[in-house]
Amino acid sequence: MPEIDFGSRVESAVDWLKDHLGWLFDFIDTVLTGMYDGVNAVLDAPDPLVLAGIFAVIAFWLRGPLPAVLTFAGFAIIDSVQLWPEAMETLSMVLVATAITVVVAVPLGIWAARSKVVSTAVRPMLDFMQTMPAFVYLIPGVIFFSIGITPGIIATIVFAMPPGVRMTELGIRQVDAELVEAAEAFGTKPADTLRRVQLPLALPTIMAGVNQVIMLALSMVVIAGMVGGGGLGEVVYNAVTRVAIGTGFESGLAVVILAMYLDRMTGALNQRVSPLGRRALAKTAAAVDRWKFLHYKPTTAIATVGIVVLALLAGGLNLAESDDEGTPQAAASTDVGQGRQIDIGYIPWDEGIASTFLWKEVLEQRGFEAEAKQLDPGPLFTAVSEGQVDFQTDAWLPVTHEQYWKQFGGKMEDMGSWYGPTTLELSVPSYMKDVKSLEDLKDHKGDFEGKIIGIEASAGMMGILKDKVVNEYGLEDWEVVSSSTSSMLAELERAYQAEEPVVVTLWSPHWAYSKYDMTKLEDPKGAWGSGDDVHTTARKGFAKDEPVVAEWLRDFTMKEKELTSLEEMIVDAGEGNEQEAVRDWLEQNEGYVDKIAPLPGGGGATEGKDAGKTVNLGYFPWDEAIASTYLWQNVLEDRGYKTNVKQLDPGPLYTALAEGQMDVQFDAWLPVTHEQYWERFGDDLTDVGSWYGPTTLELSVPSYMKDVKSLEDLKDHKGDFEGKIIGIEASAGMMGILKDKVVNEYGLEDWEVVSSSTSSMLAELERAYDKKEPVVVTLWSPHWAYGKWDLTKLEDPKGAWGEGDDIHTVAKKDFAEDFPEFHKWLKDFTLSEEELSSLEVEIQNGGEGNEKESARTWMEDNPEVIDRIAPVS
Repeated sequence: MPEIDFGSRVESAVDWLKDHLGWLFDFIDTVLTGMYDGVNAVLDAPDPLVLAGIFAVIAFWLRGPLPAVLTFAGFAIIDSVQLWPEAMETLSMVLVATAITVVVAVPLGIWAARSKVVSTAVRPMLDFMQTMPAFVYLIPGVIFFSIGITPGIIATIVFAMPPGVRMTELGIRQVDAELVEAAEAFGTKPADTLRRVQLPLALPTIMAGVNQVIMLALSMVVIAGMVGGGGLGEVVYNAVTRVAIGTGFESGLAVVILAMYLDRMTGALNQRVSPLGRRALAKTAAAVDRWKFLHYKPTTAIATVGIVVLALLAGGLNLAESDDEGTPQAAASTDVGQGRQIDIGYIPWDEGIASTFLWKEVLEQRGFEAEAKQLDPGPLFTAVSEGQVDFQTDAWLPVTHEQYWKQFGGKMEDMGSWYGPTTLELSVPSYMKDVKSLEDLKDHKGDFEGKIIGIEASAGMMGILKDKVVNEYGLEDWEVVSSSTSSMLAELERAYQAEEPVVVTLWSPHWAYSKYDMTKLEDPKGAWGSGDDVHTTARKGFAKDEPVVAEWLRDFTMKEKELTSLEEMIVDAGEGNEQEAVRDWLEQNEGYVDKIAPLPGGGGATEGKDAGKTVNLGYFPWDEAIASTYLWQNVLEDRGYKTNVKQLDPGPLYTALAEGQMDVQFDAWLPVTHEQYWERFGDDLTDVGSWYGPTTLELSVPSYMKDVKSLEDLKDHKGDFEGKIIGIEASAGMMGILKDKVVNEYGLEDWEVVSSSTSSMLAELERAYDKKEPVVVTLWSPHWAYGKWDLTKLEDPKGAWGEGDDIHTVAKKDFAEDFPEFHKWLKDFTLSEEELSSLEVEIQNGGEGNEKESARTWMEDNPEVIDRIAPVS
């Protein structure tokens, strides 16, 4: 038989639908989300016990006093285990899915009952819908609608539809044919026959179908928790994946209470709405002699009054609470988010949980509304790529999550690595003395029963294990058991306590290595590949929508000690207490929030003593001059000063300072480079002091010029370079040193020193570098060019360039008298090489004309520098 690849054809069909009917899916998503939000708003508005009372009144009306008491007790239990919001979310999804299913299923069942053709056509479709594994319905739901409420409702409707259609068809067909014929004989129209004869008699069967629809909807809604459907389903899923027995029992009990209530109420509703049911109810009431009060059921009017009274009570309580509590406001200095919502997704891996709840707490402290949602890797990457989740912090790249990055990376933003490198491994307890390497496993298959205990099947490392590791080490006949991270750890603990053989998938860092004495199995063949880095990935457009948060995430890093200590506290705190554990950890790591999420502008502007004065800042277009000048412009304005900034060449700038037309400049290279200017103008200037150094001046060539390592080599390669040295501004001090000393010392008098500008020199360097052409340029250290290109600094064995300079701040003569506070700041001003280079890079990335804004961005990322260089008491 020829192979038929149904899977790829289905995938192609789904892709076509997604590309061509995206507008329809968006419309459906909007409608279903709106319906759910409306129902959930109604259910979530009253106080839990008041709503429990309303449910009890409904039970009293339908079934009597004892069911009413049990109803109130059941819902009170749900509230007492702190699962009320989740239960109401689940009930909202069930009600929405049931309403839509009934609206579709009942007419379709009626049509099938009245037409054999329709019945024949619908039956195999219903068989397919009912027998297809429920989890499969989640896949197209996630693809078309991403994660959240909508795919859960869609999958629930499809899964719950068959019994509604079948029972409706069965009920209509079971109506006595003679009754139908009698109605027709008396001239009753088909529509009236259906409405007055068939539907009333078929109603008990139809209601049984509705009951089954509700039960199936409830079971599917729980499954939908795997794709972010929320509610009790998500709580159950979290408990299962993390083996949280207590949480699993509590959430499972809440599901049972909801199921029993819905089952009993829909079953009893038939007696209230159908003629046959009311007749049977009346007979039962008449037959009761004793304990009649236990069988009392109020009239519809009385029940309605009770519900209205409780609803009014709920409204009054909500109004009183809103008046008393008011709206809490975050402190202005920390309210960066101003209530904006950010959704974070995470895989239930320890570093994912730790980093996610860390950022949830940090964002909430910065004024955001943050929600954390647990998903498996596949749905999570899908959700981020579709924009349903803003970011996630646990992408292991380039290896473990390679398959997801290839599929979704084009629709995501990589915020960079915050931890790494990591390692993947198989590990065994150290009491397995003879198993040290993956190569040893094959000889101990019997000890381990040929089983490798894995984690989630969708995890990238499981794919590597199955596709590479087992094949490389001849373990094809071993069973790789897919489970969950928590299940794997539970099996490890069980085997470890019993000192039984076990081999598990693990990775480093992981707290398990501190809890158990484990052996990481060596991988001499390198089947696991190189170690990953842990990246943060965000939806497309996130950096544009939330630039401050994006910068925080790009700069975020954690050390192994920080990460493992946070993981340990979360594990010890237990399921459901992750954020409380993060708060405890932050208390022990004071200042950590300010470190990873610095406030824009360095935590708010504080005016200096000389606020209001105007400072004239001059600079010439060297990178460190631009960087330091615009840094100080922002700092001074934050401290209440006014500023004027002007670009000049070195000569005019020194002249302006000496004549008092400018107040200060930050790029005097002394004692060498600007020696000539200092000798001429130094008596009329103030040397405030050095803020960076020592520096070096040099000529540099691209590293592909293999034979040119020293200034002495240039003479033999004049033809390669066309006898040209690409310089910068003619007035620059280093150009004077180059022409007066360097060329003479190394016999380069016949070379042409081309005076241009710093930007022109860099443009020529980039042009030549891209074409792999010879070029020699004037450069100095530090300079960002060494980070962008692979360059060789030409050695200066004769010391023609002289000793390195320090970069000084130089001001007008009476600067200290006019600006005593600013003068004091500048005397203590320093920047490290890392700080200066990162500031220069930020300004380069910002582009021409955006220097001030770029410096401001850097300040937001380095708020501690601002208070250090310009302290205000």
